[in-house]
Amino acid sequence: MNHKRSSILFQQAKAVIPGGVNSPVRAFKSVGADPLFIKKASGCTIYDEDDNCFVDYVGSWGPMIIGHCHPDIIKTVQDTMTSGASFGAPTERETVLANMVIDAVPSIEMVRMVSSGTEATMSAIRLARGYTGRDKIMKFSGCYHGHSDALLVKAGSGAATFGVPDSPGVPADFAKHTLTAEFNSLESVRVLIANHKEAIACIIVEPVAGNMGTVPPREGFLEGLREICTNEGIVLIFDEVMSGFRVAYGGAQELYGVTPDMTTLGKIIGGGLPVGAFGGTREIMEKLSPSGGVYQAGTLSGNPLAMSAGIATLNILKQPGFYASLEEKSRAVAEGISKAARNAGYPIYSTRVGSMFCAFFNKNEVYDWPTASQCDTKAFAKYFLAMLEEGVYLAPSQFETAFVSAAHTEKDIEKTITAATKCFKLIA
Repeated sequence: MNHKRSSILFQQAKAVIPGGVNSPVRAFKSVGADPLFIKKASGCTIYDEDDNCFVDYVGSWGPMIIGHCHPDIIKTVQDTMTSGASFGAPTERETVLANMVIDAVPSIEMVRMVSSGTEATMSAIRLARGYTGRDKIMKFSGCYHGHSDALLVKAGSGAATFGVPDSPGVPADFAKHTLTAEFNSLESVRVLIANHKEAIACIIVEPVAGNMGTVPPREGFLEGLREICTNEGIVLIFDEVMSGFRVAYGGAQELYGVTPDMTTLGKIIGGGLPVGAFGGTREIMEKLSPSGGVYQAGTLSGNPLAMSAGIATLNILKQPGFYASLEEKSRAVAEGISKAARNAGYPIYSTRVGSMFCAFFNKNEVYDWPTASQCDTKAFAKYFLAMLEEGVYLAPSQFETAFVSAAHTEKDIEKTITAATKCFKLIA
């Protein structure tokens, strides 16, 4: 394929935008190539500036669960736009979408709309601290919750150490309030709690880890977190920015039957427009300004365009059989890629939860960040570039999730599996 125009545009972008992109993973740096510049999309197909077309498994990093440019979304956004894009004042649509979210997500009795997943998680943590009167928080290695200071932290030399900044610009004195445990390890959680008794405000976790690939929770892990938090007076936050409305209509908490105290959402509830939300029990949420003293604000929060797109999207997701159909498509593509690898004699570890899936270039089980980090990233880069040449667009990182949409057809899935069969033979 010719990628000449994308390369030219990338060079132009680098002169005025740091690294040439407005979000780091877009740069294709980990796969050793220039990024594609996208011109348009429709259904599950995207087109770059060189007029190459690709079957899309990125889906704008998750929100395009019904596909790009769905006619219902286009119409509702166009209709809303004629009345105004933003007022910085309440609209009825905010209440409509809030009620739809509350009806869908088991843990949410009240919800606050924001404009991004990062806003949602940092606001939820501030509220948890205000509610409990405690300062420390706990996260898990390999789980990404946005780029706010408290969450740009990695583990130190062991699971029981204080966090250290994972980025310049994050004060070490501030980061020390973030503790890092290992995903799927209740023991690492218990050790940290024992060492910081009655000091931890919240535990925030992706119930399905989607930022080190797709890593499901092991049996008993989420249930154990729920029990520990209840016993210790710690607020349990499920970061469902990625898994919310993606693995089930009610998110991972519906799928696994574990209800947190708070939930953060994003991606899908804006129908592809910038949006986020955080919600939880009425007791906790009423501590939020202007009802309570914990401050949070945003001029574009709940803007009419995002609310309209979100309402239209959730109305489609509620239709009978939507998730059953999506499940079957996702199973077919994930199993097809895994079979292609086996037939080529190439070892991968395949995971899937609903319409999220990942092919780990690792012959061993992946269940946390240490096991994920053992993947052969050089082999993945070769696979990624080969798939791109075959017309299949995956996330340009081993540690990202692939997403299936309702717009993927049997023909798209067959094309993907055929491409994978060819690509695994090339790198085997």
